[in-house]
Amino acid sequence: MPLSPPVADRRHLHTRRLTMEGYQRPDGLFDIEGHLTDTKPYSFDNFDRGRIEAGEPLHGMWIRLTVDEDMVIRACEAVSDHTPYAICPAVAANFSRLAGVAIGPGFSRAVKERLGGVEGCTHLREMLAQMATVAFQTLQPVRRRERERQSDDPSRPAIIGTCHAYAPDSPVVARQWPAFAAAWRARKAEGG
Repeated sequence: MPLSPPVADRRHLHTRRLTMEGYQRPDGLFDIEGHLTDTKPYSFDNFDRGRIEAGEPLHGMWIRLTVDEDMVIRACEAVSDHTPYAICPAVAANFSRLAGVAIGPGFSRAVKERLGGVEGCTHLREMLAQMATVAFQTLQPVRRRERERQSDDPSRPAIIGTCHAYAPDSPVVARQWPAFAAAWRARKAEGG
């Protein structure tokens, strides 16, 4: 269902397109790639680039995170094809500092420590939070199998309780894991 129609006349001023994809590699690692593009529907002058025409990227940036099954970044590459200032692409090399950082609790803090302020790029840093989510989505089938193999309660899927749809009493859980849902309902009825 789309948004409701706008209630006022308006003029389009900016478009940001963000594409993120996850890939499994034959060496057991995973690549998570993100591409950000900012455009304006009008032309304007820029000190470093001269005239930027309508639809021409103001920002065009890429990041590739290579992660292992434990969600540890093995390598990070960033590239800035389009930037408003000539100096901007020089900071992309700093993103390699993310090697060794685990995606999970504390990830945002680790990014800020390594790439905060003048050590990084606002747009590339902003992409990383969303790329972390894409990494989780990409590795979910692999990690789920491993969690279920190691779980003390193999009847309880590891994803239970991670969001509204996967609440133990949700209709989604009842449909996808009926045995777990029935056991959960019985424990609740017994006061457990």
